[in-house]
Amino acid sequence: MTRASPRSRSPEHVSDERYRQSPLPMASAHPDPPVTPATLRTMRANRSRDTSPELALRRLLHASGLRFRVDMPLPIDRRRRADLVFTKVGLYVFVDGCFWHGCPVHFVRPKTRTDFWMSKIEGNQGRDNDTNRRLRELGHTVIRVWEHEDPVDAAELIARMYRALRDKR
Repeated sequence: MTRASPRSRSPEHVSDERYRQSPLPMASAHPDPPVTPATLRTMRANRSRDTSPELALRRLLHASGLRFRVDMPLPIDRRRRADLVFTKVGLYVFVDGCFWHGCPVHFVRPKTRTDFWMSKIEGNQGRDNDTNRRLRELGHTVIRVWEHEDPVDAAELIARMYRALRDKR
């Protein structure tokens, strides 16, 4: 029988008690109540791409003959991604979720872990503004669509902008 090296074993599998006990008590970063299993399931089900509003928009744009890249890293920061990119004309489209981006029409302030969620959403809004600014500084065009907007209207707006940018070239 071969033994696993000590490096490959996690602390739960090590018999030495010193690996199991922390010298200091762990302080909770968020004193709010713990997240319920139902909330965890909901949060895990949230997708970062291929959401229903995004798919509806993509279907309409594709049916109108437009071709685009999906979930493409941004030139300003490879960790940030655009939902749709029309590379030939420099058009970046983002489909923003009402909760995650703080929609002025539908956003409902969370009742639990309020400080945590508000900080997260404000951070998302700041990142959105920074992304818009930096892409525009590079000469690109940015369109942001809320998930609640009619996909037909959004597709028409995007198609008009695409044609205007294409014809300007």
